[in-house]
Amino acid sequence: MVTIDDVRSVAMSLPRTSEHLIHDHIKFRVGKIVYVSVSPDECTMGFGFPKAERAALIAAEPGKFALPRVSDQRFHWVHARMAALSPEEMGELVTDAWRMVVPKKVAAARFALCAPPGNQPGPP
Repeated sequence: MVTIDDVRSVAMSLPRTSEHLIHDHIKFRVGKIVYVSVSPDECTMGFGFPKAERAALIAAEPGKFALPRVSDQRFHWVHARMAALSPEEMGELVTDAWRMVVPKKVAAARFALCAPPGNQPGPP
């Protein structure tokens, strides 16, 4: 089971991230844009996700993913049941949500640092 400490560990390792407590939700954001939010009971993680792909994600695993409340469905946002996520899957979701809100060059620099030496782009 994924915990808030697991989410925090991934989110705070990403450049420009800050953590905030807003209405009892723990939120991770870049600037003023929230990309991950954990509910007060720590059972649900909301995260940025492309609207165009949201229905397919939820249909594929309805026991794991759900739409946010109606008033939040205008945003690029999905909810996940934290107990159903593996740590690896949570890490991918958090990182992908972060990538949606940072400049492309920031994301590219982050992943260039993480890439194994043989996978570095270079001259042909």
